[in-house]
Amino acid sequence: MSKFDYSHLDGQLLQLLLAVLEEGSVTRAAQRLGVTQSAVSHLLDKLRGITGDPLFVKSGRGIVPTARAEALAQPARLLLEDMQRLATPEQFDPASLQACFTIAANDMQRDLLLPALLRRLRLQAPLVRLHTIPSGVPSAEMLRDGSCQLVLSPRPPDATDIVQKRLFETPYRVFYDARVRAAPDTLADYLASEHVSVLYHPRRMLDIDQWLQAQGVLRRMAATVPGFAGIAAFLQGSPWLASVPGLLGQGMLQGFASCALPLPCPSLPMYMLWHLRHQHDPVQRWLRQSLEATAAEVLPPSAQAVQPAAQT
Repeated sequence: MSKFDYSHLDGQLLQLLLAVLEEGSVTRAAQRLGVTQSAVSHLLDKLRGITGDPLFVKSGRGIVPTARAEALAQPARLLLEDMQRLATPEQFDPASLQACFTIAANDMQRDLLLPALLRRLRLQAPLVRLHTIPSGVPSAEMLRDGSCQLVLSPRPPDATDIVQKRLFETPYRVFYDARVRAAPDTLADYLASEHVSVLYHPRRMLDIDQWLQAQGVLRRMAATVPGFAGIAAFLQGSPWLASVPGLLGQGMLQGFASCALPLPCPSLPMYMLWHLRHQHDPVQRWLRQSLEATAAEVLPPSAQAVQPAAQT
Protein backbone atom coordinates (compact mmCIF):
# COMPACT_ATOMS: atom_id res chain seq x y z
CA MET A 1 0.00 0.00 0.00
CA SER A 2 1.22 3.49 -0.81
CA LYS A 3 2.28 5.56 2.17
CA PHE A 4 0.88 8.64 0.40
CA ASP A 5 -2.70 9.57 -0.34
CA TYR A 6 -4.49 12.32 -2.26
CA SER A 7 -4.22 14.73 0.68
CA HIS A 8 -0.47 14.95 -0.01
CA LEU A 9 -1.16 16.41 -3.46
CA ASP A 10 -0.26 20.10 -3.80
CA GLY A 11 0.36 22.76 -6.40
CA GLN A 12 4.09 22.05 -6.50
CA LEU A 13 3.46 18.47 -7.56
CA LEU A 14 0.95 19.54 -10.20
CA GLN A 15 3.44 22.05 -11.63
CA LEU A 16 6.09 19.34 -11.64
CA LEU A 17 3.85 16.92 -13.53
CA LEU A 18 3.10 19.50 -16.23
CA ALA A 19 6.73 20.63 -16.49
CA VAL A 20 8.02 17.11 -17.09
CA LEU A 21 5.15 16.39 -19.50
CA GLU A 22 5.72 19.54 -21.55
CA GLU A 23 9.51 19.49 -21.50
CA GLY A 24 9.88 15.73 -22.00
CA SER A 25 12.97 15.78 -19.80
CA VAL A 26 13.73 15.80 -16.08
CA THR A 27 16.72 18.06 -16.73
CA ARG A 28 14.71 20.67 -18.66
CA ALA A 29 11.85 20.45 -16.15
CA ALA A 30 14.31 21.18 -13.34
CA GLN A 31 15.68 24.19 -15.24
CA ARG A 32 12.15 25.48 -15.92
CA LEU A 33 11.13 25.14 -12.27
CA GLY A 34 14.43 26.47 -10.92
CA VAL A 35 15.19 23.38 -8.83
CA THR A 36 17.76 20.58 -8.95
CA GLN A 37 17.32 17.34 -10.88
CA SER A 38 17.41 15.41 -7.62
CA ALA A 39 14.52 17.53 -6.31
CA VAL A 40 12.51 16.73 -9.44
CA SER A 41 13.27 13.02 -9.06
CA HIS A 42 12.25 13.09 -5.36
CA LEU A 43 8.97 14.86 -6.12
CA LEU A 44 8.27 12.50 -9.03
CA ASP A 45 8.64 9.56 -6.65
CA LYS A 46 6.15 11.23 -4.31
CA LEU A 47 3.73 11.82 -7.16
CA ARG A 48 4.10 8.22 -8.31
CA GLY A 49 3.23 7.08 -4.81
CA ILE A 50 0.07 9.22 -4.78
CA THR A 51 -1.12 8.16 -8.23
CA GLY A 52 0.03 4.55 -8.10
CA ASP A 53 1.51 4.89 -11.57
CA PRO A 54 5.10 5.23 -12.90
CA LEU A 55 3.95 8.33 -14.86
CA PHE A 56 7.15 8.48 -16.96
CA VAL A 57 9.18 5.60 -18.36
CA LYS A 58 12.46 5.39 -20.27
CA SER A 59 12.33 5.34 -24.06
CA GLY A 60 15.69 5.29 -25.80
CA ARG A 61 17.75 8.09 -24.26
CA GLY A 62 14.71 10.01 -23.06
CA ILE A 63 11.45 9.49 -21.21
CA VAL A 64 7.84 9.28 -22.30
CA PRO A 65 4.65 9.78 -20.28
CA THR A 66 2.36 6.90 -19.47
CA ALA A 67 -1.30 7.00 -20.46
CA ARG A 68 -2.10 7.88 -16.84
CA ALA A 69 0.26 10.90 -16.91
CA GLU A 70 -1.31 12.19 -20.12
CA ALA A 71 -4.80 11.76 -18.68
CA LEU A 72 -3.80 13.76 -15.59
CA ALA A 73 -2.56 16.77 -17.58
CA GLN A 74 -5.90 18.48 -18.16
CA PRO A 75 -7.26 18.15 -14.58
CA ALA A 76 -3.85 19.27 -13.26
CA ARG A 77 -3.99 22.48 -15.33
CA LEU A 78 -7.54 23.21 -14.21
CA LEU A 79 -6.69 22.55 -10.55
CA LEU A 80 -3.73 24.93 -10.76
CA GLU A 81 -5.95 27.62 -12.25
CA ASP A 82 -8.48 27.14 -9.45
CA MET A 83 -5.71 27.34 -6.85
CA GLN A 84 -4.36 30.53 -8.40
CA ARG A 85 -7.81 32.14 -8.39
CA LEU A 86 -8.33 31.10 -4.78
CA ALA A 87 -5.04 32.69 -3.71
CA THR A 88 -5.31 35.83 -5.83
CA PRO A 89 -7.30 38.78 -4.45
CA GLU A 90 -9.39 40.90 -6.81
CA GLN A 91 -6.73 43.60 -6.54
CA PHE A 92 -3.49 41.67 -6.83
CA ASP A 93 0.09 42.81 -6.42
CA PRO A 94 2.15 41.88 -9.52
CA ALA A 95 5.38 42.20 -7.52
CA SER A 96 4.47 39.10 -5.50
CA LEU A 97 2.96 37.13 -8.39
CA GLN A 98 4.57 33.76 -9.10
CA ALA A 99 3.06 32.30 -12.25
CA CYS A 100 3.97 30.69 -15.55
CA PHE A 101 1.81 31.91 -18.43
CA THR A 102 1.48 29.60 -21.42
CA ILE A 103 0.90 31.34 -24.75
CA ALA A 104 0.30 29.56 -28.06
CA ALA A 105 1.78 31.34 -31.08
CA ASN A 106 3.53 30.65 -34.35
CA ASP A 107 7.14 31.70 -34.84
CA MET A 108 6.33 35.13 -36.29
CA GLN A 109 4.07 36.23 -33.40
CA ARG A 110 6.36 34.61 -30.84
CA ASP A 111 9.49 36.43 -31.99
CA LEU A 112 7.79 39.77 -32.64
CA LEU A 113 5.94 40.08 -29.35
CA LEU A 114 6.74 37.58 -26.63
CA PRO A 115 10.34 38.53 -25.70
CA ALA A 116 9.20 42.15 -25.35
CA LEU A 117 6.11 41.00 -23.42
CA LEU A 118 8.23 39.11 -20.90
CA ARG A 119 10.48 42.13 -20.39
CA ARG A 120 7.39 44.28 -19.76
CA LEU A 121 5.88 41.75 -17.34
CA ARG A 122 9.14 41.40 -15.42
CA LEU A 123 9.24 45.14 -14.72
CA GLN A 124 6.18 44.68 -12.49
CA ALA A 125 6.33 40.97 -11.70
CA PRO A 126 9.95 39.76 -11.57
CA LEU A 127 8.95 36.18 -10.73
CA VAL A 128 6.62 35.46 -13.68
CA ARG A 129 7.66 33.15 -16.50
CA LEU A 130 6.46 32.50 -20.05
CA HIS A 131 6.03 29.15 -21.74
CA THR A 132 5.30 29.13 -25.48
CA ILE A 133 3.70 26.35 -27.50
CA PRO A 134 2.84 26.17 -31.23
CA SER A 135 -0.60 27.51 -32.06
CA GLY A 136 -1.16 25.54 -35.28
CA VAL A 137 -4.81 25.79 -36.23
CA PRO A 138 -6.06 26.75 -32.76
CA SER A 139 -8.94 24.81 -31.28
CA ALA A 140 -11.28 26.01 -28.58
CA GLU A 141 -10.18 22.98 -26.56
CA MET A 142 -6.68 24.45 -26.13
CA LEU A 143 -8.20 27.23 -24.02
CA ARG A 144 -10.96 25.17 -22.45
CA ASP A 145 -8.65 22.54 -20.99
CA GLY A 146 -6.07 25.04 -19.73
CA SER A 147 -3.29 24.04 -22.15
CA CYS A 148 -2.64 27.77 -22.51
CA GLN A 149 -3.99 31.08 -21.25
CA LEU A 150 -3.73 32.97 -24.55
CA VAL A 151 -3.59 32.06 -28.23
CA LEU A 152 -2.27 34.37 -30.96
CA SER A 153 -3.72 33.43 -34.34
CA PRO A 154 -5.29 34.84 -37.51
CA ARG A 155 -7.86 32.04 -37.32
CA PRO A 156 -10.10 32.26 -34.22
CA PRO A 157 -12.06 29.06 -33.58
CA ASP A 158 -15.82 29.29 -33.98
CA ALA A 159 -16.91 28.92 -30.36
CA THR A 160 -19.17 31.01 -28.14
CA ASP A 161 -16.97 30.55 -25.05
CA ILE A 162 -13.81 31.88 -26.74
CA VAL A 163 -13.21 35.65 -26.61
CA GLN A 164 -11.26 37.34 -29.39
CA LYS A 165 -9.69 40.75 -29.84
CA ARG A 166 -7.82 41.97 -32.89
CA LEU A 167 -4.27 42.68 -31.81
CA PHE A 168 -2.66 43.84 -35.04
CA GLU A 169 -2.88 43.65 -38.81
CA THR A 170 -0.15 43.49 -41.42
CA PRO A 171 -0.15 43.55 -45.23
CA TYR A 172 1.56 40.80 -47.16
CA ARG A 173 4.75 41.78 -48.99
CA VAL A 174 7.09 40.10 -51.42
CA PHE A 175 10.59 39.60 -49.96
CA TYR A 176 13.69 39.01 -52.09
CA ASP A 177 17.47 39.31 -52.06
CA ALA A 178 18.21 42.67 -53.72
CA ARG A 179 21.81 41.65 -54.36
CA VAL A 180 20.59 38.94 -56.73
CA ARG A 181 17.48 40.31 -58.37
CA ALA A 182 15.22 43.33 -58.81
CA ALA A 183 11.70 43.69 -57.43
CA PRO A 184 8.97 41.89 -59.40
CA ASP A 185 7.28 45.03 -60.78
CA THR A 186 4.60 43.25 -62.78
CA LEU A 187 2.34 40.27 -62.30
CA ALA A 188 4.07 38.59 -65.24
CA ASP A 189 7.46 38.98 -63.55
CA TYR A 190 6.00 37.71 -60.28
CA LEU A 191 4.56 34.61 -61.96
CA ALA A 192 7.74 33.97 -63.94
CA SER A 193 9.72 33.71 -60.70
CA GLU A 194 10.00 30.74 -58.38
CA HIS A 195 8.73 31.09 -54.83
CA VAL A 196 9.38 29.95 -51.27
CA SER A 197 6.53 29.65 -48.80
CA VAL A 198 5.36 28.07 -45.57
CA LEU A 199 3.46 24.79 -45.53
CA TYR A 200 2.38 23.80 -42.04
CA HIS A 201 1.87 20.16 -41.12
CA PRO A 202 -0.15 18.44 -42.50
CA ARG A 203 -0.18 20.47 -45.76
CA ARG A 204 -1.86 23.64 -44.43
CA MET A 205 -0.99 26.63 -46.58
CA LEU A 206 -0.68 30.27 -45.56
CA ASP A 207 -3.85 32.31 -45.95
CA ILE A 208 -2.23 34.34 -48.74
CA ASP A 209 -1.34 31.19 -50.65
CA GLN A 210 -4.90 29.92 -50.35
CA TRP A 211 -6.25 33.30 -51.51
CA LEU A 212 -3.92 33.50 -54.52
CA GLN A 213 -4.82 29.95 -55.51
CA ALA A 214 -8.51 30.80 -55.27
CA GLN A 215 -7.91 33.78 -57.60
CA GLY A 216 -6.29 31.49 -60.16
CA VAL A 217 -2.81 32.91 -59.50
CA LEU A 218 -0.63 29.83 -59.92
CA ARG A 219 3.04 30.03 -58.93
CA ARG A 220 5.98 27.67 -59.15
CA MET A 221 7.30 26.70 -55.72
CA ALA A 222 11.04 26.18 -55.32
CA ALA A 223 10.65 25.17 -51.67
CA THR A 224 8.25 25.03 -48.76
CA VAL A 225 9.27 25.16 -45.09
CA PRO A 226 7.32 24.33 -41.90
CA GLY A 227 7.58 27.85 -40.40
CA PHE A 228 8.59 31.43 -41.18
CA ALA A 229 12.00 30.87 -39.60
CA GLY A 230 13.06 28.77 -42.59
CA ILE A 231 12.36 31.41 -45.26
CA ALA A 232 15.52 33.53 -44.93
CA ALA A 233 17.98 30.74 -45.67
CA PHE A 234 16.26 30.00 -48.98
CA LEU A 235 16.02 33.65 -50.07
CA GLN A 236 19.68 34.37 -49.27
CA GLY A 237 21.65 34.45 -52.51
CA SER A 238 18.76 33.22 -54.67
CA PRO A 239 16.35 34.81 -57.19
CA TRP A 240 13.35 33.35 -55.37
CA LEU A 241 10.47 35.30 -53.85
CA ALA A 242 8.53 34.90 -50.59
CA SER A 243 5.04 36.40 -50.21
CA VAL A 244 4.65 36.60 -46.44
CA PRO A 245 3.44 39.00 -43.71
CA GLY A 246 5.20 42.35 -43.98
CA LEU A 247 6.02 42.51 -40.26
CA LEU A 248 8.62 39.80 -40.84
CA GLY A 249 10.73 42.62 -42.29
CA GLN A 250 11.46 43.85 -38.77
CA GLY A 251 12.25 40.38 -37.53
CA MET A 252 13.24 37.18 -39.32
CA LEU A 253 13.51 38.80 -42.76
CA GLN A 254 15.27 41.96 -41.66
CA GLY A 255 17.86 42.91 -44.27
CA PHE A 256 15.91 41.60 -47.24
CA ALA A 257 14.23 43.95 -49.71
CA SER A 258 10.47 43.85 -50.09
CA CYS A 259 7.72 45.27 -52.27
CA ALA A 260 3.95 45.11 -52.48
CA LEU A 261 2.34 42.16 -54.21
CA PRO A 262 1.61 42.97 -57.86
CA LEU A 263 -2.14 42.65 -57.32
CA PRO A 264 -4.52 43.86 -54.59
CA CYS A 265 -4.82 41.28 -51.81
CA PRO A 266 -6.17 41.09 -48.26
CA SER A 267 -3.98 41.80 -45.24
CA LEU A 268 -3.36 39.44 -42.35
CA PRO A 269 -5.28 40.12 -39.11
CA MET A 270 -3.96 38.74 -35.82
CA TYR A 271 -6.18 38.01 -32.84
CA MET A 272 -5.59 37.47 -29.16
CA LEU A 273 -7.86 34.68 -27.90
CA TRP A 274 -8.80 33.60 -24.39
CA HIS A 275 -11.49 31.61 -22.62
CA LEU A 276 -14.59 33.35 -21.33
CA ARG A 277 -13.94 32.14 -17.77
CA HIS A 278 -10.84 34.39 -17.67
CA GLN A 279 -12.67 37.49 -18.88
CA HIS A 280 -12.72 39.20 -15.46
CA ASP A 281 -9.81 37.47 -13.77
CA PRO A 282 -7.46 40.29 -12.62
CA VAL A 283 -4.25 38.38 -13.38
CA GLN A 284 -5.39 37.34 -16.83
CA ARG A 285 -6.70 40.83 -17.54
CA TRP A 286 -3.28 42.24 -16.59
CA LEU A 287 -1.61 39.75 -18.93
CA ARG A 288 -3.85 40.74 -21.85
CA GLN A 289 -3.40 44.45 -21.21
CA SER A 290 0.36 43.94 -21.07
CA LEU A 291 0.30 42.15 -24.42
CA GLU A 292 -1.72 44.95 -26.00
CA ALA A 293 0.70 47.53 -24.62
CA THR A 294 3.62 45.49 -25.95
CA ALA A 295 2.09 45.38 -29.44
CA ALA A 296 1.57 49.17 -29.35
CA GLU A 297 5.21 49.61 -28.33
CA VAL A 298 7.00 47.32 -30.76
CA LEU A 299 4.80 47.36 -33.86
CA PRO A 300 4.54 50.27 -36.31
CA PRO A 301 1.33 52.35 -36.08
CA SER A 302 0.17 51.00 -39.44
CA ALA A 303 0.00 47.49 -37.98
CA GLN A 304 -1.93 48.35 -34.83
CA ALA A 305 -5.58 47.47 -35.03
CA VAL A 306 -8.17 49.39 -33.05
CA GLN A 307 -11.14 47.39 -31.83
CA PRO A 308 -13.51 48.93 -29.26
CA ALA A 309 -14.35 45.78 -27.38
CA ALA A 310 -13.58 42.10 -27.20
CA GLN A 311 -16.03 39.79 -28.96
CA THR A 312 -17.24 36.30 -28.29
